[in-house]
Amino acid sequence: MLQRVFVWDIIRNTMDIFYPIKIFSDWLTYQIFSIPPKTLLAEAVNFFVFDTIKIFILLAVIIFTVSIIRSFLPQEKIKKILSHKHKYVGNILAAVFGIITPFCTCSAIPLFLGFIEAGVPLGVTFSFLVSSPMINEVALVLLLGMFGLKIALIYTFSGLIIAIISGIIIGQLKAENLIEHIAFKSSANSFIASLELSWKDRFRLAKDYTFCIIKGVWLYVVIGIGVGAWIHGYIPSDFLVKYAGGNKWYAVPLATLIGIPLYSNAAGVIPLVSALTEKGVSIGTTLAFMMAVTGLSLPEFMILRKVMKIKLLAIFAGIVGIGIIFTGYLFNFILK
Repeated sequence: MLQRVFVWDIIRNTMDIFYPIKIFSDWLTYQIFSIPPKTLLAEAVNFFVFDTIKIFILLAVIIFTVSIIRSFLPQEKIKKILSHKHKYVGNILAAVFGIITPFCTCSAIPLFLGFIEAGVPLGVTFSFLVSSPMINEVALVLLLGMFGLKIALIYTFSGLIIAIISGIIIGQLKAENLIEHIAFKSSANSFIASLELSWKDRFRLAKDYTFCIIKGVWLYVVIGIGVGAWIHGYIPSDFLVKYAGGNKWYAVPLATLIGIPLYSNAAGVIPLVSALTEKGVSIGTTLAFMMAVTGLSLPEFMILRKVMKIKLLAIFAGIVGIGIIFTGYLFNFILK
């Protein structure tokens, strides 16, 4: 126990770049709003303030950075790499690419949109969208430090399989007609990769594109975070332990459903996973919860609703959800 806490403390102290936001959210909640600490309302408001600022900073920085990178990458080249002539190779490449991009769900979406604009097959883009937030080097390091090599590798492999299979299934459904026209719209905010562009032009295009994306999704993000904040503040921390602990048959699906309205990246949710495991929740159940939080978060759905129809959103959630539940049961069976 002490060793796990020590490892997490080292990682947390070196990675917590959002600590100033935490100080600000505490000040706003307890000093300005005068909400008594350790109350349900305080927990909800503090969570809402902190996550709203954090997510919008992440969105702005990641979208801007990705936009700059895209200005150097011809869309035809991206399409050629991921639209591999051998069937399913594109899904594998996209899923592996997702592993090496340490983005949270919301900040992976700009790349997802970029793939669609480049003409990458829809199923391939979904393989990336699933793997990017669910499995990355941050998650691997944290899982390795807290649970050991076996758990870290099994989790990574299972997440990769879920991403590949989900993309293949969606690709087979030929669901391109379920993408909203806004995702394909060619406008001044779309990038034409060129080495002739000056850095000033690249920054201007990146700024315009970032503003355009955030302007279109900000309300959905706020609503999603608001729901997550309410659950965070008003659902007891031992709720999952009480109803999904032990060997109950419904533990894995329940943990998956509980994880969906919440939002976090792997670094934020893994400490909770460790705490739940120590309280007696099975490892497969806690990891299903973690996968749902990182791969099926409500803020993600709120953003994706701007670019895809509800039917495709439901198909995506259903396929990934089934994969997560299967993985949870598999973990519980292997590691019981």
